[in-house]
Amino acid sequence: MITPEISWLSIGPDLVLAVAAALVLLVEVQWKPPVRRLGWVVAGALIVAGGLTVLQWFATADAAAVNDFSSLTAFSGMIVTDGFAIFGRFALLATTGLGVAAGWHFFRDLGRRGAEGLALVLLATAGFSIMIASNNLVMLFLGLEVGSIALYVLAGLTREDRRADEAAIKYFLMGSFASAIFIYGVALIYAGTRQLTIVGLGDFLNTFLVNSPAVILIGIALVVIGLGFKVSAAPFHTWAPDVYQGAPAGIVGYMAAVAKIAGFAAIARILLTGVEEMDSAFLPAISAIAVLSMLRGWILAREHSDVRRMLAYSGVAHAGFIMTGVVGFSSSSVLFYLAVYAVQLVGAFAVVSAVSGPSGSSSDISMYRGLSRRSPVLAGSLTVLLLGMAGLPLTSGFVAKFGVFADAWSNGFEWLVVVAVLASVIAFAFYLRIIVIMYMEDDESEEIEVAGVVRWVLGIAVVATLLWGILPSSLLDIAADAFPL
Repeated sequence: MITPEISWLSIGPDLVLAVAAALVLLVEVQWKPPVRRLGWVVAGALIVAGGLTVLQWFATADAAAVNDFSSLTAFSGMIVTDGFAIFGRFALLATTGLGVAAGWHFFRDLGRRGAEGLALVLLATAGFSIMIASNNLVMLFLGLEVGSIALYVLAGLTREDRRADEAAIKYFLMGSFASAIFIYGVALIYAGTRQLTIVGLGDFLNTFLVNSPAVILIGIALVVIGLGFKVSAAPFHTWAPDVYQGAPAGIVGYMAAVAKIAGFAAIARILLTGVEEMDSAFLPAISAIAVLSMLRGWILAREHSDVRRMLAYSGVAHAGFIMTGVVGFSSSSVLFYLAVYAVQLVGAFAVVSAVSGPSGSSSDISMYRGLSRRSPVLAGSLTVLLLGMAGLPLTSGFVAKFGVFADAWSNGFEWLVVVAVLASVIAFAFYLRIIVIMYMEDDESEEIEVAGVVRWVLGIAVVATLLWGILPSSLLDIAADAFPL
């Protein structure tokens, strides 16, 4: 009997988050403290988890220095702590911190049930963190389900809005269907290769010639479809507008960002390291998903007047841009894009929450008329973030788009880059529509008071958008070192 190698450091951040979630609930039941004190527990857990992730980074660097990559896997190869997983964990933890801060008034307004919301956030982050670090497809599925189920509950946590209930039900039903597709794909991959580890799958395809790869290819297709739902890539995006609109505004940014980080990290790890030998078979399909996502996202976004639905379709289009990086077979450009887009998304929804209320579901674009007068901070921040999403030069969005375009071009997909550039032009016109309404149209509504914690979130998001646009090497160098095994 082979004893599996145990490495508590490899799952340390996930354990801290899971224990903190249980602690939040236990403290609430026993002492019923104000939600503010529970927030300090969450902040402490994120800081400790971040510290453990830093230790993982140093351990990975030491292993790379002596060329001993076998020490980066643990628990019989189920968990891997390579640079790719560590970067993804950093992005998750940072997004969670910003998301909780941006939605703090939502948790506060929940009263005693705020503990449930905070615990669900920690569990979702822990599940997606396991998903990012999984080298085993079944373990990846478990992390996916832990994170997804927590998000399903968060979407309908208010219990006061019919739209929130509808969003939660749709998210749950569609998510369960996608999960079933994903695990069926895993079963087919195992049937064709007898491998469940992603590294083992790559070794198998490198070693053996597969004469009849149909079962494996169908399995890969089903896995991509299942994960495509999580990242709201077209044509698997139909749930996104209703969920973005119906879920509480204070937490939607977090929900959308962490799902994209974990989903695309899993897609990149599987396609770029597990089945890269079959790239000629699946890259055309991935490029088709990218094109459909970009075009459908921007076209449908222009037809709506609700800002949250517009951001949902914008997320579909951005999924297409990130897929372009996958087509370019570059994990660094994908990671960089995920990091900058997650920050922009949380910041944008922080503005939406401040304008429409942390628990509201209505965010018609007319509510943003004259926002530059009613709240210069919100209008200015949203302008910078939208221009970053559009990919304007001197913003991080421009660097992110340039990275994925360059990688796709160098990999022989010039036509995809041409389509992506045209989609970027459409995107600029879409974002400009919101900016014009904020600055060029007036409204007699009263001024909006911005909470201090929201100001901090917006400040961090705006500074990050500009800093990584002017000095991108500060993050690009880290992303370049964060390659998967």
